[in-house]
Parts: sequence; C-alpha cells; structure tokens
Amino acid sequence: MKRNLVLLICCQAIGQSANTMMFTATALSVITFFPDRGLATLPVTAQHLGVMLWVFPAALLMQRQGRRFGFRLGSVFGMAGASTCGAGLYWGSLPLMCAGGLILGYAVASLQMYRFAAVELVPSGYRARAISWVTTGGVVAGIIGPSVVQWSYDKLMPIYLGTYLAMIGVHAVVFTIMSFIRFPSMRELAASAGFAADMPPRSLREIASQPRYAAAVIAAMVAFGTMSFLMGALPLAIVGCGLPHTEAHWVIFLHVMGMFVPSFFTGSLIGRFGVLAVMAWGAGILLTGVSVALLGTEAWNFRIALTLNGVGWNFLFIGATSLVTTCYRPSERGKAQALNDFLVFGTTATASFLAGFLQERLGWLPLNQASIMLIMVAVMAVTWLWVQQRQVVRA
Repeated sequence: MKRNLVLLICCQAIGQSANTMMFTATALSVITFFPDRGLATLPVTAQHLGVMLWVFPAALLMQRQGRRFGFRLGSVFGMAGASTCGAGLYWGSLPLMCAGGLILGYAVASLQMYRFAAVELVPSGYRARAISWVTTGGVVAGIIGPSVVQWSYDKLMPIYLGTYLAMIGVHAVVFTIMSFIRFPSMRELAASAGFAADMPPRSLREIASQPRYAAAVIAAMVAFGTMSFLMGALPLAIVGCGLPHTEAHWVIFLHVMGMFVPSFFTGSLIGRFGVLAVMAWGAGILLTGVSVALLGTEAWNFRIALTLNGVGWNFLFIGATSLVTTCYRPSERGKAQALNDFLVFGTTATASFLAGFLQERLGWLPLNQASIMLIMVAVMAVTWLWVQQRQVVRA
C-alpha cells in the first residue's frame, strides 16, 4: 500500500508540473504572435473545456479497464497535447494551440482522478489524509514547473517552444512510473467497503441529490473557479502593471506552493476539526487573499494575494473532495467522480475564458471584486450543509 501510494504521489508531482507549465507559459506565448491579448488564455480555457468533455469517458474507461490503463492513456494524451501546442506556437496558430489544449484536457482529467485513486489505496479512515498526501506532490510540481519554464522558455525560438517540448518529456516520465503501481480491483474495493460486489448502482440523480454531495461539488466548483479566474489573468495583470515576465513566474511559484504545501497537514486538520470547519477556513482565506489584491498592484500584493489564494484553494478543495468520496459506492465511483469533475471543470473553463477577457477590458481589481461573489457561494453551501447535519443530529 505504501509503495503504491508513494509512486502515485510521484506521478502527481511530475504530472502536475506539466499543468503548472501550461498555466505559466501559455498566455505569455500567445501574445508573442496574436494581437488580441484578451484571447491569450484561450488555450488554457480549451484545456479546461477538454477536461469537462473528457472526464466522463475517462472515468468510465477506468471503471471498466482499471486505473493504471486509464492513467497511462492520460499520459499519452498529455504527450500528444503538448506536441500540438508546440506546433501551434511554432506556426503562430491560435486554433492549433487551442486544439492542443483540448487534447491536454484528457491528461488533466486523468490527473485529477489521482486523488480518488489515492482513497482506494488506504483504509476508509484515512480518506482525507490520502487525498492530502497525494496533493503534496504539487509542492514538487510547484518547484519543477516554474523552474523548467524559467530554464526552457528562451532556449528555442519562438520563445516558450522549449517549454512545450519539455512538457512532452514530463508526461513520458509519468507514463513510465505508472507501470509500477498496482491498484485494487473493483471486487477488492467492494469487499473493503463492506458492499456486495454485485450490488446495483444507484442512479446519478439519486447520488447527486444527497446534501453532502451537492455541497461538496459546489465548494469544489468555487475553489477551482476562483483559482482559475485569478491565476489565468495573473500573467497578463503583472505584465500590464509594468512588472517583468519573470515576476509572473515567481508569483505562480508562490501560488502553487500555497496550493500544495498545506497538504502536509490538511488531512490531519480535517481529522481533528472536521471537514466543514476546514472548508470554511478555506473560504475565509480566499476572501483574505482577495482583500490583499484589492489593496494595490505592487509586486508584494500579487505575491501575498496569490499565495493566500492557493492556501484557500487547498483547504476548500481537499475538504470538498474528501466529502465527495463518502457519497458513493465502489460500483458508482465512475459516474459520481465524473459528474463532480465535469461540473468543477465546466466552472473552471468559464472562469479561465473570462479571466483574459475581463482582465483586458476591466482590469485586475474588478476581477478580484467579482471573485468575492464566487467565494460567498461556497460559504453559503458549507453553511447549508452544516445546518442540514445539525437538523439530522437533533432528529
């Protein structure tokens, strides 16, 4: 169990670094050849759209063929998507880069399911910790991704072409490591959870109508939507404020550290204080980060605001994921996990597209003001579930 979990953490660390590279390089590479800066985040938006489109096929394929086959196929799509993005940059074609983003969507859809696979590798009492441990791989990703971008962005012309070539190598490494991980079968999962292997799955409507599932999905949508909204606009905002490109690399590094360093203890916090408390803290930290961003556009504003944004995302998203895993049986995992990620990345795709558009037309500060409304939705969802649970206890 420990060996499999450690290898999965390695895959998370390396695979997530490719996603970080995509966020860091894409908007800045597009503006080197495309005149409308408001569309600079479109390939990243296409990637999020790809996640939304691919998540059901990817999840159902894993349900039938197993996790390892599905994850390795995700790495193949990652190599193909990075190649297509690099070709689009080389030929100055935004549609081709967007096509690459769509292909990469499958790789990211698979990557996001590592957190669900981690739960299947540990006893039920360690769900939150397993999700948290796998998410710690993002700490290494936050170092590898920006470092590779910093090293590679000007090695080939046009700039950032070397970054996309490096992404191909990153996905190839994940493909290789995944060969050595053994995931439990569906029968083993059912037995460990106390369910009969032939127990018929419930309908998706019945699963989604559970208050815990609904609140968890809403919170995850807000966590990823807010993060994508601000992170997508960040490189353009920094350059627009007269700061150098390298400042964007540094701020994204701090943001990614904020996203993943807390994972070393988030699971323990959930075990001690409860999942709803940690999710509420996450929403509060997101609001604090927005407040710092609204104070000004100096380098320190960006650094502190995006670091807090990452920490808030961590608490809210890991809490929401932990809650989702308590809402389905092993035979229902494919569609329950797929619906969760479909809604989350539908929100993320919308937020990513609006990020570049609104950044160019309204500016950085209005974007942060709009984020407050998103975060308040999560606050209401967590509060609603807390009230629901208190009523059940009293009954």
